[in-house]
Amino acid sequence: MILAPHEDVTLETPYGPMRTHIVRPAAPGKYPGLVFYSEIFQITEPIRRTAALLAGHGYVVAMPEVYHEFLPAGEVLAYDQAGSDVGNKYKYEKELASYDADTRAVLDHLKSREDCTGELGAIGICLGGHLSFRAAFEPDVRATVCFYGTDIHKGSLGKGQNDDSLARAAEIKGELLMIWGRQDPHIPLEGRRTILNRLDELNLRFAWHEVNGAHAFMRDEGARYDPELAMHLYRETLNLFARRLGQGDR
Repeated sequence: MILAPHEDVTLETPYGPMRTHIVRPAAPGKYPGLVFYSEIFQITEPIRRTAALLAGHGYVVAMPEVYHEFLPAGEVLAYDQAGSDVGNKYKYEKELASYDADTRAVLDHLKSREDCTGELGAIGICLGGHLSFRAAFEPDVRATVCFYGTDIHKGSLGKGQNDDSLARAAEIKGELLMIWGRQDPHIPLEGRRTILNRLDELNLRFAWHEVNGAHAFMRDEGARYDPELAMHLYRETLNLFARRLGQGDR
């Protein structure tokens, strides 16, 4: 499908206005909605290209700016040490409740759109992988994809670095697709096992993929990008969303 022009909306949250970027199929009709959470660098070109891929397969994709409390609307952090330092700083300064409020605002916006069927999913990468995991706590999220979600095993997301993500995993009613790189130093083997054991304990509906990839192997910039793995896992992602959310008017 050819993509329609990009659309920006500003959503009100209890923690201030949040610019959210929307892409959708060009063809008229109704499509399932996805909240797509970025890395710590916000809405970079690789994130936009991933959103375009998803939208091109028949989804309304909404990308919130995760640091709207701290950065001017539209600001993107560079893929360098300075950008990493800023992104990691705000990751631990933002209130955990604000992350969750952002999710609810995006989901409510998607449900209100005339071009959305109301069937909702979540996807995220790195920081976004953790945020999409938390989005799965929402009862109307039927399918969630988490690419190497950071801090889940440590329980350290947000201000105070004391999140409740693994404790609240019992609230998940939809289906999960959990994807990890074995060579990712941010989520080592023991961390992955902590998460896997919790999902098994709860008997959740999920699929688990560990691949030979470094952190950010999905990002189509830089030496760590693995295009073969990326294409394979995008297919797994699209299969899950099609099966759980339907295909709208595609």
